Amino acid sequence: MKLSTKLIFGTVLAVALSWPVMAKNLVYCSEGSPEGFDPAPYTSGTSFDASSRPIYSRLVEFKKGTTEIVPGLAESWEVSADGKEYVFHLRKGVKFHTTGYFTPTREFNAEDVMFSFLRQQGAIEAWKEYTPGIEYEYYKSMDMHNLISKIEKVDDYTVKMTLIRPESPFLANLAMDFASVVSEEYAANLEKAGKKEQFNLQPVGTGPFVFVDYQKDAVIRYKKFDGYFGEKAKVDNLIFSITQDASVRGQKLIKGECQIMPYPVPADVKNLKADANLQVMEGAGLNVAYVAFNTLVAPYDNVDVRRALNMAVNKKAIIEAVFEGGGMVAKNPIPPTMWSYNDAVPEDKYDPEGAKALLEKAGVKDLSLKLWAMPVSRPYMPNARRTAEMMQADFDKIGVKTEIVSMEWGEYLKRAAEKTRDGIAILGWTGDNGDPDNFMRVLLGCAAVGGSN
Repeated sequence: MKLSTKLIFGTVLAVALSWPVMAKNLVYCSEGSPEGFDPAPYTSGTSFDASSRPIYSRLVEFKKGTTEIVPGLAESWEVSADGKEYVFHLRKGVKFHTTGYFTPTREFNAEDVMFSFLRQQGAIEAWKEYTPGIEYEYYKSMDMHNLISKIEKVDDYTVKMTLIRPESPFLANLAMDFASVVSEEYAANLEKAGKKEQFNLQPVGTGPFVFVDYQKDAVIRYKKFDGYFGEKAKVDNLIFSITQDASVRGQKLIKGECQIMPYPVPADVKNLKADANLQVMEGAGLNVAYVAFNTLVAPYDNVDVRRALNMAVNKKAIIEAVFEGGGMVAKNPIPPTMWSYNDAVPEDKYDPEGAKALLEKAGVKDLSLKLWAMPVSRPYMPNARRTAEMMQADFDKIGVKTEIVSMEWGEYLKRAAEKTRDGIAILGWTGDNGDPDNFMRVLLGCAAVGGSN
């Protein structure tokens, strides 16, 4: 895929202020269904929100609201002078969740860290593809399998990772969702029982909440984990009320059916701010929206065709109509909120006549394509359907016919990454660790082809 037609949008979250102070339940109107509950095979924030963040922990964590690295399951670590060896000293006394489907017989130790990373490294044959079609996409896209040369258990509470080369963002990478530590004992039990697929359906972690149940496309329930090693949750029950339509999420919030909602319709933000019972939290986005071309399929392997389609899109009109002015046209694959952003890069101009000339130069006539519109609202794209309709009108002006297609979010992500995928797809990316490597390598690196690229 090739980045183009990028848009930047801030993150907006609306919070109800009128719910009872003594409430023990917190209802979150989430924007979509998770692809699964094992964070390692996925890259979407929707899946991470439902899995890695409430259920799991990592060796190191990000300090809340920042990209500062703080201790997690590792209480301390040392890095060798050449930057190639990392020794992690693990926290003792950390408990795994006890659920209706698993009762741990031991506490967290080095075996869990070894399993969590070696399975993604491809070193555990039985767990390479424990459910048909599953890949450790993020690990591969970050090129971690080629970066880490060795993972060793020094003792029950010490793990050593040896790298092939120094890697500046390595610790930040380990704080990301795909690096969540899972239970080796639980995995072994499922493997013995011939039920490995349950690993992605009934999760077990060390995080602040225990998974209770999931009704597909409807609701996810969690309960507070009293044995959590960190700061305990302030509510007894966490409930995800899955509500894809942003306007419906807003109505649920106003009616008190949920206390938090993400990604309101931009046109609704003004009214939400005017409601004394609500608090609207917003900030500049660490994200980009983009159109992904499959450069392995003609005619998108021709740079002139990609440039022509890019020039045909009136991005400023999309900013006004879809983002209500709450975004900006991007000219880089990273947002201006991130260090290393190059503001000197010239912006691609809207030029339908120039687009026609480039298509003619490429020898492309009567082009018809599928335009993929994601079914959920995200921080970088509040309404992909409306965006696709505007792009469709723009393409029609240069003689390119389009068919807008969409499907369930998990299937959309899976099929959009296929190397044979036809057409162009609206996608986006939100930074996970504050490092430009997390955009450039994951989205444009060769290791990511067939995954997030």
